[in-house]
Order: sequence, then C-alpha cells, then structure tokens
Amino acid sequence: MTLELDKLDKALTGISGILVTPYDAKGDIAPEKLQPIIDHALDAGLHMPVVNGNTGEFYGLTTDEACTMAREVVAMVGKRAPVLAGVGRSIRDACRLAEASAKAGAAALMVHQPPDPFVSPRGTASYLRQISAASGGMPIMVYLRNDAIGTDNIRALCEVEGVKGVKWATPNPLKLAAAKAACDPSIVWVGGLAEVWAPVFYAVGARGFTSGLINIWPERSMAIHAALENGDYPLANQLIDAMKAFEDVRAEEMNGTNVTGVKAALQAIGKDCGSTRAPSAWPLTAGQQAQMESFLKENGLI
Repeated sequence: MTLELDKLDKALTGISGILVTPYDAKGDIAPEKLQPIIDHALDAGLHMPVVNGNTGEFYGLTTDEACTMAREVVAMVGKRAPVLAGVGRSIRDACRLAEASAKAGAAALMVHQPPDPFVSPRGTASYLRQISAASGGMPIMVYLRNDAIGTDNIRALCEVEGVKGVKWATPNPLKLAAAKAACDPSIVWVGGLAEVWAPVFYAVGARGFTSGLINIWPERSMAIHAALENGDYPLANQLIDAMKAFEDVRAEEMNGTNVTGVKAALQAIGKDCGSTRAPSAWPLTAGQQAQMESFLKENGLI
C-alpha cells in the first residue's frame, strides 16, 4: 500500500490530463473514440489520465454515463498509469459514482466542489467523508474552484481522512500559499488551471498541473512540466506562449468554449469526438475556428 501511495503522489505531482467525453452522431457517449487519444498521451509520458473532469463535461453527463466512462477509461488505460476519477453532484450520485470508480480500478477520486446554492464548508466536509466511505476509503483529491471558504475551512477539508491533496483551480496564488502553509505538509497541491497558470502556482509551492491540451498535443504539456520541474521558468514560459492561443479560445464566452475548443481541435486533427452538450457552446464561431486552426497549423498539428 505504501508503494502504491508513493506512485500516486508522484503521479499527482505530474500532469493530470483531463480527457474529453466523446459522443457519436446521435449524441450518445462513445468511449471507444478515446483509445487513440489515451494511447498518444500515455506514449508521450502522461502521468495521470482523468475521467469525468470538467473538460469531460462532467455536469453534462448522467450518472449512468459517468459510471460507464469511469469503467471504460480505466480499462483502456490498463496498468500503464493510475486513473483519477471525478465524482460529484448530489451526495447519492457522488457516492454511487465513487463506488463504481473504485470497482473499475481507479487509483483515486477527484471530488468536484459542490455547486449547490446552499453549500456550506462543514457540509462539504461531511460530503467528503460520505464519498470516502462509499468508495471503501480511496484517496481523495479535493477540486477547489472557489477559495472564498477561507483558509481555515480549506484546512478542515484537508483534515478529512483520506484526502491526499487539492487541485487548486482559482487564480489566487497568495491564497494557495496561505492554505499550503496552514495544512499538513503531506498534502499535495496541484495547479488546477492548466499550463498557463502552472508557473505562478509552482512559484508558491504547487506541483504538477491539470491539462486539456494533452488531448491533442501531450508532448508540449510534458515539455512544460519538465521545464518547471527543472526550475527553468524562462523555458516554461516560452513553451506556454506557443500554446496560449489554444487556451485563449477556450476561455471565451465566460469559459463556455472550454470544451468546445478541445473538441474542435480534435476534429481538425482527425480524432473527432463529436460535439459538446448544451449549455456549452457549439460549434466555435468562424473567428474562433480560424484562430484555432491557425494555432494548429503554426505548431505542425495539422
């Protein structure tokens, strides 16, 4: 068990590659379309594939679909890497998905921050404990997208048994530094805003980062990670500058083109994973599409 946890810690400080959820022509999930994407990313060195993340349209899936995606992705990855499985929504849905992810063989759970309008910090701690119990005690990464709960409450979440770390997805590095200082040193802090924010988060003590780019260009994500691990910030920033146009498209329309941009790029490179589901934007506008295609051509991806 100690060896497995050591491997998990190492993977968490690498790249958490958030996989898209493919659909067929009817709009039904088509997980088999992920096989070449997963193979490419793992061949490039991806540390940890993530199923049922936000780039996987987690909130656009039914719980049945999310359970299927967890099973299928773990099977496609096999023993090549540990899989991080996202869970969330209502407590009963989250517990059901946690149990299914555990049975599928996922290495750990990424618990989405509850979007309920009446969520409370102490209620979130109870939410984590119930999910942990349903999974049989799997390691947990807290996915923090709103740091307004404050340092004391973040520390309380990290003190829940089974919590291994936090994916920090809020653009407040000083609050990240304060939370890190307040929590047990064993907690792993991961940059949750992809490559563009990774250098800033590294500077205050985070390790690793999430990535949607791995769906189309995992080699660039791996190069950025290597530069940051070596402390070569100039190189990391240079590498990030060359892929920033990709993230710029994804950030438009209040981030409503986040997944749209990835799936449009996948279509362009011949790995069509279908459209996105409403309320995500689809398709890209003509201007956005031209910007994305320019990025792909400039970097030799098409």
